[in-house]
Amino acid sequence: MRAVTYDSYAQDNSRLRYGDVPDPKVGPGQVLIQVRAASVNPVDWKVMAGGLDGMMDAVFPVIPGWDVAGVVTRTGPDTPEFAPGDEVMAYARKDVVQGGTFAEYVAVSAPAVARKPAALDWAQAGGLPLAGLTALRSLDALAVGPADVLLVHGAAGGVGSLAVQLGHDRGARVIGTASERNHAFVRSLGAEPVTYGEGLAERVRALAPGGVSTVADFVGGQLETTLAVLADGGRHVSIADPAVTQHGGRWLWVRPDGAKLAELAEAVDRGVLTVEVADTFPLEKTGAAFDASRTGHTRGKLVIVP
Repeated sequence: MRAVTYDSYAQDNSRLRYGDVPDPKVGPGQVLIQVRAASVNPVDWKVMAGGLDGMMDAVFPVIPGWDVAGVVTRTGPDTPEFAPGDEVMAYARKDVVQGGTFAEYVAVSAPAVARKPAALDWAQAGGLPLAGLTALRSLDALAVGPADVLLVHGAAGGVGSLAVQLGHDRGARVIGTASERNHAFVRSLGAEPVTYGEGLAERVRALAPGGVSTVADFVGGQLETTLAVLADGGRHVSIADPAVTQHGGRWLWVRPDGAKLAELAEAVDRGVLTVEVADTFPLEKTGAAFDASRTGHTRGKLVIVP
């Protein structure tokens, strides 16, 4: 099959290669997915730079990519949940960094897989798993409900845009940070937009004089603002800043979870959740997709389409 690989860590795209690699083996409890879409997440190029070497082994050459949407072509032994022809999606992170989704085929553990909602096209479905599960896990950890005022740092990004919609669906009042050019987009998702940068705490306080009850940080570097606007007894989480744990917050890592992914699919089917796709790239242009992700200013998701 054709795939993108790198044979050593690198801070840039210099080790990325596009070419033929062996087809994946399909073990017990796994499904082989023909990839129709695989989105780019910042963790992909951070892993390539060795950012997770302290906690995860890498087996080179590595095929990057943890998100996938596609069609089941084969199942391993004792995998009754799925059959060839099923349209599915998955957050396909494994215990080691190796056989990822930036390829024509990927083998994924069945418990990580959920059926693709019909309302999403392939690119949208490929962009949902990691970002959607991160957003959902964050709101679950915060126990967001109708009585809450939720501040989302990075509301126009891949994770933040989904968290805004999920928070709105739970009945919370949502305030979302974004650049002014993305205010209309954030408003369309169900949040009150506020411009990030210097003076953010004052602008949030102007919208919520009593403070906010919950904060979800999907950007990093926002702890000072979070603490300044958090009401007494408020809850906060971050996916980007472990320092929140020193101030009563929680640092989150998303887990592969087919049942939770099915919960997101149900929200799509109810019409309360959709996925914004910023751009798509062919497999051989993965480096260009990484460059776009590195800018940190993408609205929605960047997606690889083999």
